[in-house]
Order: sequence, then structure tokens, then C-alpha cells
Amino acid sequence: MLNTLPSLPHAQLPPFLTVLTELAGSNPHLFRPHIPALLAFLPSLLLPVVDAGPTPTVARPNPGGGSSFTFPPPSSSPSSNGSGGGTDEGKVPGEDDEVRKGALEFMTTLSEAKPGMLRGVEGWVNIVVRGCLEGMGEIPEDDTDVWLDADPAEDPTDDTYPHTYEHSLDRLACALGGAAVLPPAFAFIPAMLASHDWRLRHAGLMAVAAIAEGTSKVMQQELGKIVELVTPMFKDPHPRVRGQLCTDLEEVVQEKYHEQIFAALIPALEAPEARVHAHAAAALINFCEGVERETLIPYLDSIVERLLKLLNPAASDPARQPKRYVQEQVITTLAMVADASEATFAKHYSSIMPLLLNVMQNANGPEYRKLRVKAMECAGLIAIAVGRDVFRPDSGTFVELLMRIQNSPADPNDTMLSHFLIATWAKVCQALGEEFEPYLPVVMPPLLRVAGSKADISIYDDDEEHEDRDGWESISMDGRQVGVKTSALEDKCQAFETLLIHASTLNARFGPYVAQVLELALPGLRFYIHEGVQEACAMLIPVLISCGKHSGTLTNPMVGATLAQLINCIGSESDSSFLASLYKCFLDTVLVLGGPSALTPELHAGILEATKRQLNQLAERRKARAARPPHELRDERDDIALVQEMEDFAIEDMAKVLRTVDAPPELSIAVSSLRQLALNLSDWESEDEGGS
Repeated sequence: MLNTLPSLPHAQLPPFLTVLTELAGSNPHLFRPHIPALLAFLPSLLLPVVDAGPTPTVARPNPGGGSSFTFPPPSSSPSSNGSGGGTDEGKVPGEDDEVRKGALEFMTTLSEAKPGMLRGVEGWVNIVVRGCLEGMGEIPEDDTDVWLDADPAEDPTDDTYPHTYEHSLDRLACALGGAAVLPPAFAFIPAMLASHDWRLRHAGLMAVAAIAEGTSKVMQQELGKIVELVTPMFKDPHPRVRGQLCTDLEEVVQEKYHEQIFAALIPALEAPEARVHAHAAAALINFCEGVERETLIPYLDSIVERLLKLLNPAASDPARQPKRYVQEQVITTLAMVADASEATFAKHYSSIMPLLLNVMQNANGPEYRKLRVKAMECAGLIAIAVGRDVFRPDSGTFVELLMRIQNSPADPNDTMLSHFLIATWAKVCQALGEEFEPYLPVVMPPLLRVAGSKADISIYDDDEEHEDRDGWESISMDGRQVGVKTSALEDKCQAFETLLIHASTLNARFGPYVAQVLELALPGLRFYIHEGVQEACAMLIPVLISCGKHSGTLTNPMVGATLAQLINCIGSESDSSFLASLYKCFLDTVLVLGGPSALTPELHAGILEATKRQLNQLAERRKARAARPPHELRDERDDIALVQEMEDFAIEDMAKVLRTVDAPPELSIAVSSLRQLALNLSDWESEDEGGS
């Protein structure tokens, strides 16, 4: 099959490469003997030959219109098929571009499916990295003005952005690790950052961010050099380079480099371009989340002062009108800064909260939907940060505005409001604590309605074709394909997470709602199409039992039904990660009820029987794993390590339950034996990060 590739007409290569890619994902071992042949042929498809073209000058740094940074040199890039040239991604002839991306997808997929097989193959990683870097520099030269005027969320230049190459580099780094990917990448990145062509400087920054996750362990060792390499780019003459740096900065910074980063990032809030303002403000969110509160405090005044100028420029310049997307981003950033700085943010409260309440009251048109919900979110986070005493004078106004928004006629085109209303009510609850109780009759009905909503699903027969629909996802369940409306599932998950916040914050004052919420949470443990719902219900149940106990609303039938459902779920659960959550839920519930004496003989026997079943199933899985061929274990070492880690968590929580309920000694012995069945994966130390 592979022997036919070089002789295929160019037009037939894309479908052929698609078939190979599917095969690489499902049966990567089949390609092991053919790697030399692939390396002899694929580079001619992936690495385009570039005509050097006119000589660059200062006035015309890119006279040929294409990427001026080419590698490998033309003499070392075979091109028997005449695959694509080094033109902009949007201008590469469609057929050549399709072939090029098909070759890249095949090599990336095979690298992901069998990293151990390819990590040490000479030339393989270099080819893929070079192909990605070359493609990432292919951005149309003439769309900068469009980029500057565009809302980042609705950017028309995104259609010509080289996402394919960026994502492939990220996937390659995650699959093969730093020791394999960093050397070939940084053979080119410094030259790209120093290029006269802004698109290559832009691509160099993209590349640093793209490989950061997969190479983090190795990159950490050289982080100081990388920070020194990228921070001067804040003064780059091209706004798209500065915007890209702000976007990517979160991937390469660390606590100890805060001084260099803040010194460069804060002035970017005063750049002449609104688009750069938005990217700089977004970067501050990620950085503030990654540093300790004490690190942030010295920069707080400078950050807030500049953000307020962007939010309300008319205060200093009445003629200046801000771009709405900048205001939306600034409000989001203020929320995160407040959350990170906590009570220290109180000094800025009086300057910001009136502006946010004004937005909530007056931003009523459809064009202000996002601004309004961002203001709601920000005000809620600020309320938590500054505390009840500072927030209390404004709490009445804030709650009245929320109720007015909640009771206004529903807008079917506003897909954000319900989500942000539920989240903001939860933040007000956290800020006010027990003082929030009077608002429960307003908050709970819509929350219970969303938590109790049924999944919107479509079940397809095996031979039935079904079209992809926006907002829907196809999953496999019991051997059948099921279409699920994902937005509704996320809303349901958020509702249970919010109920957890209300119940844990109010405790006994949440008593009147315990029975209603428990009726929803117990079936939620078996809501298999969304693990977030299951996890939220597992955390919620012990809190509800506590609320019921302290409020006097808990009944024996409620206790019996809760423990029986938990035991049934434990006995049948096949996901080790959620099994650990179920055992923790059971243990916490029993402890809230007063200990093992709360278990009837039937329930005590039930948890022991369910645990015996799990011990047998886990033992069978571990024995089957140990019987696999060594080369399979080596190739899948990281995946197996993750599975065993999840099993270990479940076993640990299982052991805690057994100790608490005074289980027979033979079960404790079985747990110890099960632990010993785990594979010792240190025999195959991962080469991902140089053995670290």
C-alpha cells in the first residue's frame, strides 16, 4: 500500500493520506518497518520548496510576498512531486495545501499513537517541527488593518490563521516531550524572533507557546533564557507581534520571573492599539492566576489604574470612545485581579463597583449582552474579594438589579444570561454568607429547574447517517452512537455545582430545600453522559445530609435511600476515577450521620458485598494488564501510569471506608494484594522529558 504513494497523481494524495492517518491512529504498529520509506517520501510533501525571489530590503522586507525564512535550504528539500511553495497559507494552491496538511496530519497522528516508536527515529521529529514552523509563518501580509479593527471574538483574519500548523506542533510536543522537540524547535526559533519579517517573529512566539505544555519539564530548566528572549518583543514595531506575545505569555512564565513580565506587560495596557490593550488585559488574567497574592500586591495599583482608564476613558478624555470588546476584557481582568488580590482590593472598590452597577442598569441593548454579564460576574467576584462588610451597602442594589434582569422577558438569542445569572447569584451567596437566606425563594426555582432538566439526546442506529449539529456532540454508549446537546449538559452541571455552593454556605438555613435537591442529586450519580454532573452530585450529597441534620429536616427514609443508592452505584461503577468519588461520598455521608452505627445490618452487608465485587474487577484488570507484551506496555507507559494512578485513588478511598465500617480482615488483606498487582513502570522510564 505504501509503495504506491510516490507514484500517485498529486490529486489523489489527500484521500490516500486520510486513509493512512486513520490507520495510523488505530494500528500504528503496522508502520514500524516502513518508517525509513516514509522519511524518504513525506518531506517532499511537507516541506515546500521556496524560490528565494527578490532580495529583501529595509523598505520591502518581504518583496516576494511569501515566507522569507525557509528551511531546509532548497538543496536539501526534495520535491519530486512539486508540492506547495512558500506562499501565504491563503494563497497556496488548494491542492498543494491539502497534500501538505495531509502529510502533516499523518505524521502527527502516528507520533501521538506510537511516541516510543518514533521519538528516537533520526530525522522524524526534525521534519515535523520544520513543517510546522514553516507553516506558522504563513499569514497574509495585508490583513493587519482588519486585525486591528476586529473584535478578537469575531476576527475575520482568523480564517487565514495557520491553526493547523500551530495545533500540530502542540500535539507533537505533548506526544514526544521536551527532550525530543525542544532542540529542533530552538534551532530555528531565535532566528525567527530576530527576522525582519514580522510574520516570522509572530510565528516564533506562537511556537514557544505551542510547545510549552508538552515540553514544560525541560523548558523549566531554561525558562530564564526564554523570558529574556521573548520580553524584548513587547517593543516590537508590529502590533500583531505584541498582541501575540500577550496572548502566549501565560505559557512560558513562572512565579520567579514576575518582575520582568509585569514590567513589560503593564505598559502594554497603554499601547496605541485597542487590540493590543485587549490582549494585554487577557494576559494579566492568566498571570495573576499563576502568582501568589503577595507577589501581585506591589503591582495592584498600577494595574487597576490602567484598567480603569481603559474601562472609562471619558473620565480623562471626554471625546475618546472605548471599543466595547476592550471594556468587556477589562471587566473580566478586573474580576480576576480582585479574586487574586482578595481583601487588598478593597481600596479600589469604591472606584469600580459604581461603574459595574451602572453597566448592569443601563446596558440593555442586544449589543451589550456580553458587557452586561461580564459586569455581573465581575461585581460578584469583587464582592467575594472585599468581604461582606465592604459589600453590604451595595448588596441591596446589586440584588435588585439581578432580580430585574432575571424577571425581564426572556431573549431567545441571549445564550449567556442564564449561565451568568446562576453563577452571579452563587457569588453573592458566598459574599453575604447567612445573610443570603432571604433571597433563596428567588434563586432556587430556576436553579432547580435547570438541575432537573432532562438530557436532550438522539440515538442513532449503527447504519444510520447523522449530520453534525452545532452545540451537539456524538458519544458512544453501550455500543450505540448517541447525539447529546452539550450546552444543556453544561448548564445542568453548573446548576449542581451552584447548589453545592448554596448548601455549603448556608448549611442549616438551606434545610427547606434538602429533600428537593436530594431527589435530583441521587439520580445524578448515574448521569453517565456527563461526568461533571456525577462528580458535582457526589460532592453535594454529604453536604445535603449535613444541612438536613442541622436543620432537623432529615428523615430516616432519606438516609436509607441515600446510602442504598451510593452502595448500588459503588457496586456497578467501572470508572476508577468516579469510583474514588463514590467511596469518598459514602464515607463523608456516614461520618456526618455519626459513624458506622448509622448503617443498618443490610446496608453494612451491602457496602462489603459491593467492595468485594470491585476488588475482583480491579484485580482482573491489573492481571490482564500485566499479561500484555512488554513493547505494548513500554509504548503506552504514560497512559497505563494514569490508569493505575486513578485505580490507586479508588483503592485508597475504598480502604478508608473498610476501616471505618470495621470490615473483616480478609478484605484489608485483599486490598493489600490488589496494590501489589500494580505494574512497576519504572523499568520503562519515560523518555518524554529526558527521563525526568
